[in-house]
Amino acid sequence: MTEASTREASTASEVVPGSRRFTLRQRIVLRIIIAAGYWFIRLIGPTLRVCVSREEGAQQSVGQRPLVLNFWHASIIPATYLFRDAGIRVMSSNSYDGEYMGRIIHRFGFVAVKGSSSRNAVRALLGLRRALQQGWAVAFSIDGPRGPRYQVKPGPVALARSSGVPLSTFHIAVKNAWVLNTWDRLIIPKPFSRILMRFGKLIPVPAEASEEDLERYQQELQDSLDRICEFAEANVRKVGAPEFPYNV
Repeated sequence: MTEASTREASTASEVVPGSRRFTLRQRIVLRIIIAAGYWFIRLIGPTLRVCVSREEGAQQSVGQRPLVLNFWHASIIPATYLFRDAGIRVMSSNSYDGEYMGRIIHRFGFVAVKGSSSRNAVRALLGLRRALQQGWAVAFSIDGPRGPRYQVKPGPVALARSSGVPLSTFHIAVKNAWVLNTWDRLIIPKPFSRILMRFGKLIPVPAEASEEDLERYQQELQDSLDRICEFAEANVRKVGAPEFPYNV
């Protein structure tokens, strides 16, 4: 799917991020950040040495849909490149940080649905459910936008129940990266870094699941992300070795 076709498929609840509510200075800074971020990812991405590993029962391709994808916020930069031009719908915060990240990922073929875990969450979840009904995949940086780090939130599980679409998890480990001193310890791959992307098995959430059941599925989602994170971080150094051949 091309970026152009992705944009044509957007619905009314899916919006291209805009910056008109910000001051002139903020808009200038946004333009600089967006241009620098886009070209950095575009230039670094093709140099990465990527390997994909899957648990039994995991999704079989990056473009598989519909799915409710879940990952930690720290991996958002390599995820932007690896999932580019797949038309994935994402929840985008109305904050200043959310604005520039939303505009960067839009240029990589993602479609933003406005809202966050703290503001306009219901409206955004309804927009994401419509996207799933139309056959798209949606993605959550599940400990974002401000943490707590590595802690699952309930939105994706509720969305999986209401849509009938299973949860999927992935973690991207990077060998040789810059790690920022931010709440999420944001990972920025260096050129020619080794990357191991590990997918967890799919987690279906039945429509008849009770509130008590949702808590259990939320814990299962947490356990899945913890497990694949541990696997990827422990094995990323093996990328390029015979047991982890270069395959993406």
